[in-house]
Amino acid sequence: MALLELQNLSCGYGEMIAVRELSFAVEAGEVLALLGPNGAGKTSTILAIMGHVQIKTGALSVDGRDITRFPALKRAELGLALVPEGRRLFSDLTVAENLTVGGYSRSRADEKRNLARVFELFPRLAERRSQLSASLSGGEQQMLAIGRALMSMPRLLLVDELSLGLMPRMVDLCIDALRALNKEGLAIVLVEQNTSRALDVADRVCVLASGRNVFTGSSEAARRDVDLLHSYTGVTA
Repeated sequence: MALLELQNLSCGYGEMIAVRELSFAVEAGEVLALLGPNGAGKTSTILAIMGHVQIKTGALSVDGRDITRFPALKRAELGLALVPEGRRLFSDLTVAENLTVGGYSRSRADEKRNLARVFELFPRLAERRSQLSASLSGGEQQMLAIGRALMSMPRLLLVDELSLGLMPRMVDLCIDALRALNKEGLAIVLVEQNTSRALDVADRVCVLASGRNVFTGSSEAARRDVDLLHSYTGVTA
């Protein structure tokens, strides 16, 4: 049984349909890369999974349980967590306070353990725990956004545009962190414009174009399909 499954899911905003009849599954401990050009529906898919974009038709399930009409809070309680595009940190809160907000649903004992784990994963955040998040570099803010999501102890992490606006070295650090988390058993859905990096870390790939699924398969199969990559992601290998 898949950890997460989308079955013919369509979602959108008001009367506009952004994603049409999308189906894919994410197994426990798997990394799925969600790829495609700008406007393909990648972010809408992520937000629909989290309950922030309306699901029009189709079904969404976790562990075989239909959660299509569950509110966002209930989905978080079931183990889903979001690292949003643009980080969306609380700029007037410190690093430690942002992390504490992420773990609001957990006990004090869990909060202490989770803080220690985040600081182990991202030592820079430990050094800057008392700084306002607005004073951090872009890469440090992305680390904080990941750390904040981890504070809820998720089983599935949804990461939207990890590398956006970051220097290559910071992208490497964040990718390495995702690899480490995945080795510990965390499932990840990664939306990423840097196709090569996404293929490096992903087990499987789902490619969207104009709100529809045009390819689902292994990352190796995606690499071999040169026409697919060139047509929908702009790279050739």
